[in-house]
Amino acid sequence: MGKYILKRILIAIPVLIGITIIDYAIMCMAGSPLEMLQGPRVSEAAVEAKKIALGLDKPFYVQYFVWLGQLLHGNMGYSIKSYQPVSEMISSHLGPTLLLMGVSLLVSLLVAVPAGIYSAIHQYTKGDYAVVTFSFLGSSVPGFFLSLLLIYIFTVKLGWLPSSGMTTLGMGGGFLDVLQHMIMPVIVLSTSMAGSNIRYIRSAVLEILQQDYLRTARAKGIGHFKVINKHALRNALVPIVTVIGMEIPVLFGGAVIIEQVFSWPGLGLMTMSAITSRDYPVIMGVCLLSAVVVLAANLITDILYALVDPTIQLD
Repeated sequence: MGKYILKRILIAIPVLIGITIIDYAIMCMAGSPLEMLQGPRVSEAAVEAKKIALGLDKPFYVQYFVWLGQLLHGNMGYSIKSYQPVSEMISSHLGPTLLLMGVSLLVSLLVAVPAGIYSAIHQYTKGDYAVVTFSFLGSSVPGFFLSLLLIYIFTVKLGWLPSSGMTTLGMGGGFLDVLQHMIMPVIVLSTSMAGSNIRYIRSAVLEILQQDYLRTARAKGIGHFKVINKHALRNALVPIVTVIGMEIPVLFGGAVIIEQVFSWPGLGLMTMSAITSRDYPVIMGVCLLSAVVVLAANLITDILYALVDPTIQLD
């Protein structure tokens, strides 16, 4: 296992470098951040001086290697807009994003696993059709539309829940206050994930239920609960783990839109602000973090395969 993890980490290094090169090239083709400064009150000489000071007058590949050299020394650069260190900006916004992602993932699994198992056990019943219908609705409804619908119902009409931010100004940000602000964004993110996961779990459990060893277990008189939750579910965990591993990068990207809608003070809100102002260092920092999250999620998924199914050998 140790050799496998080391091998995957070594492979991830050139992959990360390739991702950063592509990201930097696309970002440079989008235009210079100094274009946002141009106007009647800013002279061309001032813009040119700023361009030289930031190193934007150099060719693309020179700018990239300067950024990469700073990164290898632990410096992710400084924001062009706020002049703050990018590493500090990411660390200050990372906590709310991880909180939102973690709770959403947990809620989606608490909904999807029992619903998927129930749907597989009660195949072609009214309950199965209801669960499958919910799964299709959850995965097909756009997140921004569901967000606006929830805000209209629970904030505008009923006035039960706050529609923006993580805490209420002047309330001190207690547990219940944060919980109230989390309810709607968590519902939006978990609904989309649960909708997709239910179908995968249902399919995996249905395939396992048709295996001969489960018929043998039933014939031996083992209880229905034990047959499903110990024998069937354990062997259906491999595709379930795959789905969870795929959801983490999707969740990380989906949080960008949801945080923007609900003004959640996480990486998504910071990323959208950086994109609109073409803040190169912040954009590259977030892209690098996203790439690391995706590669780490894939590595953790492969490790979980071996833990779930001892017959799998990681070579």
